[in-house]
Amino acid sequence: MATLQGVPVLILKEGTQRTVGRDAQRMNIMAARVIAEAVKTTLGPKGMDKMLVDSLGDITITNDGVTILKEIDVEHPAAKMVIEVAKAQDNEVGDGTTTAVVLAGELLKKAEELLDQDFHPAIIATGYRTAAEKALEILDSIAIPVSKDDDEILKKIARTSMTGKGAEVAVEKLTELVVKAVKMVAEDVNGKYRVDHENIKIEKRQGGSIEDTELVEGIVLDKEVVHPGMPKRIENAKILLLDAALEVKETEIDAKIRITDPDKITRFIEQEEAMLKEMVDKIAATGANVVFCQKGIDDLAQYYLAKAGILAVRRVKKSDIEKLSKATGARIVTDLRDVSSEDLGYANLVEERKVGEEKMVFVMGCKNPKAVTILIRGGTEHVVEEIARGVEDGVRAVACAVEDGKIVAGGGAPEIEVSLRLKQWAPSLGGREQIATEFFASALEIIPRALAENAGLDPIDILVELKAAHEKGQKYAGVDVEKGKVVNMEEKGVLEPLRVKTHAIKSATDVAVMLLRIDDIIAAKGLEKEKEKGEEKGKAPEIPEF
Repeated sequence: MATLQGVPVLILKEGTQRTVGRDAQRMNIMAARVIAEAVKTTLGPKGMDKMLVDSLGDITITNDGVTILKEIDVEHPAAKMVIEVAKAQDNEVGDGTTTAVVLAGELLKKAEELLDQDFHPAIIATGYRTAAEKALEILDSIAIPVSKDDDEILKKIARTSMTGKGAEVAVEKLTELVVKAVKMVAEDVNGKYRVDHENIKIEKRQGGSIEDTELVEGIVLDKEVVHPGMPKRIENAKILLLDAALEVKETEIDAKIRITDPDKITRFIEQEEAMLKEMVDKIAATGANVVFCQKGIDDLAQYYLAKAGILAVRRVKKSDIEKLSKATGARIVTDLRDVSSEDLGYANLVEERKVGEEKMVFVMGCKNPKAVTILIRGGTEHVVEEIARGVEDGVRAVACAVEDGKIVAGGGAPEIEVSLRLKQWAPSLGGREQIATEFFASALEIIPRALAENAGLDPIDILVELKAAHEKGQKYAGVDVEKGKVVNMEEKGVLEPLRVKTHAIKSATDVAVMLLRIDDIIAAKGLEKEKEKGEEKGKAPEIPEF
């Protein structure tokens, strides 16, 4: 509202909420810190789990940071920005989401202390950006080289990523499967390895134990053979992948066929049958004995395929057809008129098996599979889901290590080393930027502090020990949460990909700087209307008290 010669002038719509200056910054920082506090207790191998209940009453039990943040319903815009950090970390690296969010929360907490001392947000932002760049240099200098053939180190990386996600009971077997899967799909591109984690399909099936989890050198489809008369097991399978329906095509324009003679009906039906038989004959002529179809298969076509001894599966997802192509070497055929024996792929065995309560089709023993499947088993749905999340994190972590060829020690070791070196380097900056950099360095200590707190240890004692060890040059010293001591994390085998740490620092710094630069929040009137509508419809279901 402004006044001109005593006449009020309305600038913003009625009902618009506006928060300016320090109040806006304080609100944003508080919202971001609440999100960080929510996931902080899940950090590390001794982290606690969260039970998330959605509006339908479905339950998710997890300590995976990004899963928690995706599930919770957040309204504050600053909190949503912090959740975006977790999503970006998950998309780019697949692990370290909790680290990124906790670090962002701590950077904002430290920034608030500086704001209270009348530091300008722009100076804090510049200091943070300078410190982040230096931190990435330091991380690169302390990184340990690793190659694709270092199986033992890759297993340690997978174990570090999966620990604390319910996978401990079968961690040896799971890490072996993860490393084997990543190595199978890794491709050499101009001397550098590239791993597309999408080529590792993770299929979940309730029933059995975690030990029953297996790696299939091929693809597992959550489908069954379409016709009971078809073979359920085919060795030396010649596979045809079809992106076309095995059905008689309907005309694209509306048309009526007027039949006046009963014989013509018979001929009409016979013609349809002949067309379907011709399709099946073309498939059989190529030598194919297995057909995976992305679209439908007519009942009559199913009968002819069964008669020809061909195993067929219909309505296979596009992503699965693409993975089958990579695994078996088959080309995806879109027109049956062009089909030939050169389009076929190969697998030692295609078999329908009953897994748990349902049937699945296994395509196994591919010569050089560039797509594989990890079939995860477990006693209950929640166990299977959590193991799958752990395996996915393990796959992404090993893939990052193989691609970059660089890893760092875990257990808070790199954070303390970077913090110590930043504090030594900060005086060279001088002025207020030096203080902002020192506060950035202090914020990094939140990671080992949280690891110690979550393991029931005294965080102050642990931090004092850690700093003393790093000052003596022990750059791999970190928190051993099992024994409650400071040990060499490289020797203990707690290792993480360098990319997890660098991306966490980058994204945490970006969101902290972005929130610090906001000094005015203008919330539209529509938000109030939506709130009123929600109140009229009734309150969201509450979690019952016990």
